Amino acid sequence: MTMERRTLLKGSAAAATATALGGPFAGFAASPAGARPGPRPRALVPIPDLRDGKVRLHLPRGFQYRSFHDTESPVVLEDGTNLPGRHDGMGAFRSTSSKEEVVLVRNHELNNPDLSRGETYTSMGGTDAPPPYDAAARGGTTTVHVDKEGNVSHAYTSLNGTMMNCSGGVMPWGSWITCEETINGPDIGPDFTGASNEPLQKPHGYIFEVPAEGDASHQPITRAGRFAHEAVAFDPEGGALYLTEDNFGFASGFYKYEPEHNPCTSGHLDNAGDLYMLKVKGKFNAHLEGRQRPGKTYDIEWVPIAEPDFFGDPAKPMANDEAISFVGKQGRDLGAAYFSRLEGQVYEDGVVYFCSTQGGGKPEEGVADPAGYGNGFGQVWAYDVKAEKLTLVYQSNSRERLDFPDNVTASPRGTLVVCEDGSDNNYLRGLTRRGRIWDIALNRLNSSSGAPRFDDEFAGSTFSPDGHTLFVNIQASRGMSFAIWGPWHKIGV
Repeated sequence: MTMERRTLLKGSAAAATATALGGPFAGFAASPAGARPGPRPRALVPIPDLRDGKVRLHLPRGFQYRSFHDTESPVVLEDGTNLPGRHDGMGAFRSTSSKEEVVLVRNHELNNPDLSRGETYTSMGGTDAPPPYDAAARGGTTTVHVDKEGNVSHAYTSLNGTMMNCSGGVMPWGSWITCEETINGPDIGPDFTGASNEPLQKPHGYIFEVPAEGDASHQPITRAGRFAHEAVAFDPEGGALYLTEDNFGFASGFYKYEPEHNPCTSGHLDNAGDLYMLKVKGKFNAHLEGRQRPGKTYDIEWVPIAEPDFFGDPAKPMANDEAISFVGKQGRDLGAAYFSRLEGQVYEDGVVYFCSTQGGGKPEEGVADPAGYGNGFGQVWAYDVKAEKLTLVYQSNSRERLDFPDNVTASPRGTLVVCEDGSDNNYLRGLTRRGRIWDIALNRLNSSSGAPRFDDEFAGSTFSPDGHTLFVNIQASRGMSFAIWGPWHKIGV
């Protein structure tokens, strides 16, 4: 989520905690409403960054970390492109060239068109970067070859000319799907920043496939919808891609894209499938953004999206509010459920876990709230893909417990690692099988001027394939990445 929108967030009361469900989180239940968190495995203490000895994170004793790609100062990659800031969603893959290295594909959530800054992501100036999808768009992905202690061997731009690349998902056939959290384009009026979209050359609001190693095709998967995409997760058995929507001022939806061919067989995600939106059976427009009973489970069905893609007239741009609700309105007209700002998600053993950043408070009265749709401190949901059941896993009742959950990943032992995107101190939180929430890391980043950056959000949590290292970003206009390692098993991660 962008810093600009976070300043609009409102404080509110929230609801009780949640629940238990099957699958890899069998026995995973939160404590009753009002109860205090379970005991934390270890207190967090200041740990110096192995890069330069400065303290940027508090971690349990016995853990170490190294930061890299700090964009507070300019960073030029090996292909000659400038590394942008706003490091966001990220996926980790095995390297085909070195057993000691991990390949990271990392998003950069940059908004607003700017042709004058095309050198960031274009092949201008003799660089080796691929031609951009849209030369006026400044976002995209970078691919980083790094060892398990945060030492970078080389990095390059793998997708350029996209916008607001927020989160995404690791695909089992060896790709990262990156998501544009916007619907800006030359056919759309200014967004919440007020900046004109006239310089843009292409429509945005799509997902793109980026191979773990090499350049992306720069071809959007338009059949998967044009909306404020956040994250994706793939079910290898059913062959469906699940998508979250982070529509800040409106109700968000949970979607399913069924490609024509299973990508695990074809090796890529095709652009010939169908898009659907989640609906609670027997309940028209269920307000799932509101507080829920602990352990509440819903039977669900899927309603079709007849027109997942759209393109207006650049001579008469569509209003941004109308455009950002264009796809979701089709589902809601058929009874699709209302969620609050769906963000990160992960697939684990037949279950898709996803975060609702502002869910769990007083239900909204309608479909829009300019101050941010949702009045809670956050929810974590689980969708059982075979049983077609949706269960509330966890619901925060205070900022101290869990404050605006955003990106999420799962450790090899089945613990969820949740990134916070709050307006004060931000933590990495663990959600264990015993239902305890506890702290894994605390942001204690300071700028070069000494000003605290404690409210900069964590993003992009992802484990190395062998589980040794947790890679994560701190996202801001001047972002950076971290490699964290230590005795995970001793703290329940």
